[in-house]
Amino acid sequence: MAMLFEPFTIRDVEFKNRIVMSPMCMYSSHNEDGMIEDWHKTHYATRAVGQVGLIIVEATAVQPAGRISAQDLGIWSDEHIEGLTEVVRLMQQHGAKAGIQLAHAGRKATVDGDIYAPSAIAFNDKYKSPVEMTIDDIKTTVQAFKEGAIRAKKAGFDVIELHGAHGYLINEFLSPLSNKRTDDYGGTAENRYRMLHEIIDAVRTVWEGPLFVRISAHDYTDGGMTSIAYVEMAKWMKEQGIDLIDVSSGAVVPAAIDAFPGYQVKFSETIKEGADIATAAVGLITTGIQAEEILKNGRADMILLARELLRDPYWAYTAAKDLRVEIQSPKQYERGWMF
Repeated sequence: MAMLFEPFTIRDVEFKNRIVMSPMCMYSSHNEDGMIEDWHKTHYATRAVGQVGLIIVEATAVQPAGRISAQDLGIWSDEHIEGLTEVVRLMQQHGAKAGIQLAHAGRKATVDGDIYAPSAIAFNDKYKSPVEMTIDDIKTTVQAFKEGAIRAKKAGFDVIELHGAHGYLINEFLSPLSNKRTDDYGGTAENRYRMLHEIIDAVRTVWEGPLFVRISAHDYTDGGMTSIAYVEMAKWMKEQGIDLIDVSSGAVVPAAIDAFPGYQVKFSETIKEGADIATAAVGLITTGIQAEEILKNGRADMILLARELLRDPYWAYTAAKDLRVEIQSPKQYERGWMF
């Protein structure tokens, strides 16, 4: 059996394989209320039929001001639970585990009204200037993540991921490029980590299941975070009960990135080895053979696919063929594999 298709267990949740659909915003909550719509039901269920082991629903805002766009999904209200529950049911009935990424966009929010960040510095001239968060704002946001986790549990999700990457709020606190605070939430690595520390602790009081954090392991800018610097923070995350680090990179400040196949895998490997924690690799991973190499060489424990699963919802079947593995398909599709 290829390692890509071996079951993988975190806490008491067994994933049937190590293929994960990376959270990707669909910008399809067209009533701008954060609600699930028919698009989401079709989109996520299709990848479950395609034999993805874990599907992580797109960045889902814990506060209205924390949406990347007004069309993002939300989890700031109990009214969101019903739609999310239906999406979970549709994914799970095809054997996929259901994850959700709890998020706050910080200074990269593009909604009406004030937006918030650790420091009052705009991302670039295309974004409006954020309001520097007060201590009360921080405490309120930590509580919003906790309440989002409670709702995710009620909706039946198997996994929660905290979005600490791509220049959004948690990432903004972690990076010295965007966090210029002089209080207990800025300056040293311990202080910049403080908000994430509080969020993890708060979520862990209401959530016993697998808990991931997505990070941007390299800022691609002098003075910014690197995978080596993140090893220390990953150790802190492990001590707090984080089960896996989802290792992406970039986007906290405008920067040129030389993207090539597997360009972020080395960051995953560094953090996995340095912090002795499970990691997921992501970024221009397109073939089963490429994914298998990453796993077999101990560079990551799970493989996250994004655009490749937009192009091909049934990528798992193609990967299985490349790796000469037979996997079960829905009965309705069996004839498609007969020659």
